[in-house]
This record gives sequence, C-alpha cells and structure tokens, in this order.
Amino acid sequence: MRRKDREITDEEQILGMIRCCGVCRVAFHDAEYPYIVPLNFGIGEGKPLTLYFHCAAEGKKLDLMQRDNRVSFEMDCAHRLVTGSRACDTTMEYESVCGNGLLEPCGGQEKEQEQGLARVMAHYCGEKPYEFDAALLKHTVVLKLTVHTVTAKALKKGWEAL
Repeated sequence: MRRKDREITDEEQILGMIRCCGVCRVAFHDAEYPYIVPLNFGIGEGKPLTLYFHCAAEGKKLDLMQRDNRVSFEMDCAHRLVTGSRACDTTMEYESVCGNGLLEPCGGQEKEQEQGLARVMAHYCGEKPYEFDAALLKHTVVLKLTVHTVTAKALKKGWEAL
C-alpha cells in the first residue's frame, strides 16, 4: 500500500469498517474484462473472515463463479467531501476495505442456506431469529466468500495535513 499513513491493520477496526458498509462489490473473472456486481452482504462469525451473499438460482455471476471461483471484493463508506480554498486542498474522507478469496455456494442443505441468509439479515436488521420461506429458498442461492487477504485504509479529517 502506497499510503501507509492511511493503512488500517487492526482486525477489529477493519471489522468495524465492514459493519458500517452497506454494499460489497464483487469482481469476477470474465473473458475480456472483469465483471463487477454490487451485492448486499452479511458477515460470518469467527475466523477466517467470511462474507455471505444471496442471489437468484441462475445468472451471470453464478456462471462466472463456476468457471473460476477466485474473486476480489471492495466496500467503502463514511464518505465526506472536505473542501479547501484551492482545488488541491479538496479531498474526500472515506473508509475502504478490499480483499480476495474463494466464493462458493453454501451447501445444498437448507440449514446452511438459512444460516448464511441470517448473517445477511443481521447485517442490515440486527441479530435476532429469522424465519425463511422454504418455497423461496428453493429459488435462492446463498454464496459464501472465504476471505484470504484483506487490506483497509481510511482518511478522516485531522488524521493528516492536507
């Protein structure tokens, strides 16, 4: 990372940043260009860091994942424009997390799908018991991203001189 002064290495701080983000962008290997898709997500419990997503039972991301399940991801939040008297004094506050890992469907067992979906729901609606419609689960795929590497950085006003 070029700007070591903005690097975040503390695992709890990185998890806190992830918890604040509303969307995770996942990049897949496609033929000529990467294919990037924004997804709602949930955070697994424990280690290694695991992210959960849901999608329809067919589509481009599933096709690409079946060909190559190595993906990269990016999420960012806490944006705030900080203006200065000169153009070069203007900056953007932010927090961002990037990484890569292996993406795979949760096992065919309904229980594992429900656990992944519960992690997605918990991210947006809090920890509580969730019930899922079995008929809808038949048309839903829950994806699990086991994160291999993660980097994070942030810029907050006052952290450094502009």
